[in-house]
Amino acid sequence: MNASHPLRTRPRIAAVIVAALAAAAVLGIALLSAGGSHAAAGPVAVFPVPGARFAAPSTQITFRGIPASQFGAIRVTGSKSGAHTGRVMSDSDGHGGSFLPAKPFSSGEKVTVTTGMNITGAAAGTYTFNVAVPAGTIPAAAPLSAPRVRGDVARFQSAPQLFAPALSVNKLPRGTAPGDLFVGPQAGPVQRGPEIFGPYGGLIWFKSVPKGQSATDFRVQTYRGKSVLTWWQGTVNGGVGTGTDEIYDSSYRPVATVQGVNGIRADLHEFQITPQNTALITGYFPVYVNASGVKGGSVHQLAYDSVAQEIDIATGLVVWQWDSLDHVPLTASYQFVPPNRGHPWDYFHINSIQQAPDGSIVISGRNTWSVTDISQTTAATVWTLGGKLTTFTMGPNTPFAFQHDARLHAHGIVTLFDDGAGPPIVHKRSRGITLRLDTVKKTATLVLQDEHQPGIRAEFEGNVQDQPNGNQVVGWGGQPFITEFNIKGRPVFDAHFVGANSSYRAYRFVWNASPKTRPSAALHVGGGKAIAYASWNGATAVTRWQVLGGASPSKLSVVASAGKAAFETAIKLRAAQTYIEVQALDPHGHVLGTSKAVKVTPAGH
Repeated sequence: MNASHPLRTRPRIAAVIVAALAAAAVLGIALLSAGGSHAAAGPVAVFPVPGARFAAPSTQITFRGIPASQFGAIRVTGSKSGAHTGRVMSDSDGHGGSFLPAKPFSSGEKVTVTTGMNITGAAAGTYTFNVAVPAGTIPAAAPLSAPRVRGDVARFQSAPQLFAPALSVNKLPRGTAPGDLFVGPQAGPVQRGPEIFGPYGGLIWFKSVPKGQSATDFRVQTYRGKSVLTWWQGTVNGGVGTGTDEIYDSSYRPVATVQGVNGIRADLHEFQITPQNTALITGYFPVYVNASGVKGGSVHQLAYDSVAQEIDIATGLVVWQWDSLDHVPLTASYQFVPPNRGHPWDYFHINSIQQAPDGSIVISGRNTWSVTDISQTTAATVWTLGGKLTTFTMGPNTPFAFQHDARLHAHGIVTLFDDGAGPPIVHKRSRGITLRLDTVKKTATLVLQDEHQPGIRAEFEGNVQDQPNGNQVVGWGGQPFITEFNIKGRPVFDAHFVGANSSYRAYRFVWNASPKTRPSAALHVGGGKAIAYASWNGATAVTRWQVLGGASPSKLSVVASAGKAAFETAIKLRAAQTYIEVQALDPHGHVLGTSKAVKVTPAGH
């Protein structure tokens, strides 16, 4: 996503972190372990990196490579704020930790960190970094709502609280990968939230997020060896999100919430759980920079620092951080400087982060038209694909613009969604593309491109997801379509939201879930007919419904049954009942769950 918007100018509050810190040293020297002040083995990577220019005033100081018990003494001194006491917390993997200052640093000052550690990029364990001049906070904005059209939301008698955005299937699945569709409708029109659809477009699960919020990047991931649901939720303003990243288990119960750290709020664009049980997230930090060397820029330019963070989910500590302003020059941008000085210049616009198969970090910058491979230890650039600073010679039909969801696979294969439109319009059609990189010859070659018929042009968002059978699922971002292509680039499935809705990304995953909630039931009687309605939001093992009826809730017996039909099953009863409850059955006839007993509702109510 991308757009400009005004910022509040009230100072950023760092007390959330600082208030929890306890002073652990005097005179600015933190005696942090029984290891004393001897030089520790290394090498040790630090964040902010040596020479960093845009650390937040509330930044922690991260050390990675040795246990926290071996840190020894750490002295932290600000050129304006003076000596800083604080405490150390260990990362959950035992390979590092962070010094948490007891008070924030001052804007624009230089901080000197003195240790006995073998720090990469430091002289004798001492290094410096600079604190940014923050430019306020990102204000919330009301989410967009699509104009109402017939059939745009699915309604259910047994779940009247749901206004689930509806999906229409254009091309029935044939030769698709196994699994269900995972989306996050962004434009309501009534409710927003993570949503699962079956292969034929029937609703499986929907969770409405709080009013005024949206949900993005909804998918299945693995956390601590178990399949979980993850998504971002929060407010969006001008294509930038402010919120939290959520983890739910296969019973739809919350497991953990991941927050941004170092003055950064979690952004909508990425939430990837790594095999190390850490989380890669995006964030945007409004700061003032000297952009006098850029057309339309000023010496006191309001801009976004695009931030990638790796968060230790168990502790909430940062274990790795990358700041675009420290690594990508302003001149690499294709985005114009806003004429309104109150609007931030989003020169880079980070929109995906990936831990690559070799352990490096791959980052996509929408407004620099570039994909960058980065060292996980030092945050230094390894190579850049595309844009003004490309390391590779771009072969025929390989250049891309305003791309999203860049993923590096084995054998030098890269997939990404090429939006092609910003503005300006660079390509007439958006496409999903697969490239092959030769890192020795420094060449990029087109392997495959997926295009919608008729052509679609997405000005923002989108993704490409490889499937186990070789297919690719393409989410068309700002456009309402989801398409699956086979290995020859031919569509084997296509669907769209009813109405002008969209999903930041779209995925297909195999998902099995057993809700801890109870099934829902409704009973309508009228016109000589009695109909029971049964549903169970999120259940995947139900194959049949059984209806129990009677004159009172305590005296119910089986009166009907029927095979499960999509989200809600309507079951005709031979005789009117005063009360009913429904039971969900598995393929063997075992009861999976039983609803509460409900009383008859006259038809039409």
